[in-house]
Amino acid sequence: QVQLVESGGGLVQPGGSLRLSCAASGSIFSIYTMGWYRQAPGKQRELVAAITSGGSTNYADSVKGRFTISRDNAENTVYLQMNSLKPEDTAVYYCNADRLHIYNYWGQGTQVTVSS
Repeated sequence: QVQLVESGGGLVQPGGSLRLSCAASGSIFSIYTMGWYRQAPGKQRELVAAITSGGSTNYADSVKGRFTISRDNAENTVYLQMNSLKPEDTAVYYCNADRLHIYNYWGQGTQVTVSS
């Protein structure tokens, strides 16, 4: 069992930056692939970025070059640094922990709003 708690969301102007954090507890954090997903109103949840236990990363095309995912296994935390934010980045952002697609856990989500 893994518990995930996101933080760092908020309101930011276009072009601004935010850093999301996801603190994990309850299991061996380092063995999980960690991901950030987002869901905008009326849209399906989509993968934003993921990082494997070995540190490999992948990103949605829409955020490449602007967002960076990282993890600190000593602190059981995964981060999403978001730069050059756009209004279309507005969504609820969710942290996910996955192990072999068998063990899969979600956080409660944190709202990110990009607006002037």
